[in-house]
Amino acid sequence: MARESFINAILFALLPLTALVAYMLDEPFIITLATKAAILALAGVGLNIALGLGGLVSFGHAAFFGLGGYAMGILAHHAQTYAPIMEYPLLIEGTKSMPVIWLVAVLTSGIAALAIGALSLRTSGVYFIMITLAFGQMFYYFAISWPAYGGEDGLSIYVRNGFPGLNTLDPIQFFGIAFVVLAVVVAFVGRLARSPFGLALSAARQNAERVETVGIRPYRIRLTAFVISGAVTGLAGALFADLNRFVSPTMFSWHMSGEIMIFVILGGVGRLWGPVAGAALFILLEHVLGGLSEFWHIYLGLLLLLVVLFARGGIIGMLAGREKAHD
Repeated sequence: MARESFINAILFALLPLTALVAYMLDEPFIITLATKAAILALAGVGLNIALGLGGLVSFGHAAFFGLGGYAMGILAHHAQTYAPIMEYPLLIEGTKSMPVIWLVAVLTSGIAALAIGALSLRTSGVYFIMITLAFGQMFYYFAISWPAYGGEDGLSIYVRNGFPGLNTLDPIQFFGIAFVVLAVVVAFVGRLARSPFGLALSAARQNAERVETVGIRPYRIRLTAFVISGAVTGLAGALFADLNRFVSPTMFSWHMSGEIMIFVILGGVGRLWGPVAGAALFILLEHVLGGLSEFWHIYLGLLLLLVVLFARGGIIGMLAGREKAHD
């Protein structure tokens, strides 16, 4: 436990330290890479609630990631064009305020996760995987055929949204926002895992029949976890779209779902800081190997294969030398 806690502390310090050094060296691109790693790690933390705590192998979390992105894109687009989203029966206008956008993204993704989970959780195994994948693809093709917001070309936002008291156009300040959000969510997930709800969810993952015999309904617990998971992933989507000042249907694609799952598997399924380690390693490989070859995914695939075969606890589990997650 102490060893994994030490590794987690290093991971906690590594991202801001990287951004700080890049800031001192006047390397805004490196700061942006660190910001991207923090945001994608947040998406991985969201999936890890369902996958690591609940044992729910969802291959459609890009649906929530994309919904969070489009929530940002639509609100910011209407704010910059001064055109209301709706006039009748209620006047709903766009906004450039990050806190408001985050709230809308979390609510939208959470409601979608509630609807998708209510149907998907009636199945299990490969059927659950395929249903979540199908929902993700439905959103993907809907976004492609939505010309009001760019369709296949996506939607550009000219100026990054604002946060009270901060200059979000400054890379180091935007990194600070993303990292603080990540740290708060990781702390929340850590508390959630140790709470009675988290323990019941873990028990339902291990043996649903025994949990049911003590009067706990696994379906409700898993659905709640799926909703929280989707809401966190949607928040990551809103931040990711804000980072790029662009949103497109690719945020809904199954490739995106696969990447989010890779973050979790690389870092360690069920490990609190596993998605952070996985996302940081993914961004590092993309930056270093992507500059050498356009086929860098081959090396990523080999690494993933080695992790699955020889380090089932992921990078965190391998370094900690333990199999038990959430220490």
